[in-house]
Amino acid sequence: MDRKRFEQQISFLKEIDKIKKVLRHTPLLDGSRYENDAEHAWHLAVMAITLAEHANAEGLDVARVVKMVLLHDIVEIDAGDTLVYDSARRAEKRGEESRAADRIFGLLPDEQCTAFKLLWEEFEARETPEAKFAAALDRLEPILQNVSTEGHAWRKHGISRKHAERVNRHIGEGSDSIWQYVQELFAEAEAKGHFARKQESRNALAPDADKPQR
Repeated sequence: MDRKRFEQQISFLKEIDKIKKVLRHTPLLDGSRYENDAEHAWHLAVMAITLAEHANAEGLDVARVVKMVLLHDIVEIDAGDTLVYDSARRAEKRGEESRAADRIFGLLPDEQCTAFKLLWEEFEARETPEAKFAAALDRLEPILQNVSTEGHAWRKHGISRKHAERVNRHIGEGSDSIWQYVQELFAEAEAKGHFARKQESRNALAPDADKPQR
């Protein structure tokens, strides 16, 4: 065994334990507490192997999708989680996340560092079929959480249905079927009053631009 290599890998694995303490902006489905990033990544990995048949791309590399969703939020150990609807803060975070990727993946042996960072960058760019599907799942999970908690984050942050549709529309790039389902969820949530009211939405966070922002 290459002792130095092994110790680098253990150092990385110990460091990413910190992701379990990074809380997200959406509660668990039962509303009992906020989800953390480690739970989010695990859930996305299971979603990937469960829903892969609904991806737009044929011959999807599901293992690559799983790798991406497991790694995509590790940078939040340093940069923290930002509400998906807060486009201004998300734009500010890009440099922080890039530096975090250098630091955290840099704990690994060189070739693993390169491989993991490339997967992270692929997810961020949202250009390959695998990245588009991974990004679709990344948006689906908090939508399911909001639906199950009567729009907890939507109402708290003044998010209207129109805003939610604009920010999440790229789900359709990864899966037309999932996007159709999400639109049905949005319609039902609006009918139940789970989005912010019009007067609340006036002060809502600015909508995301069309280009990928994380």
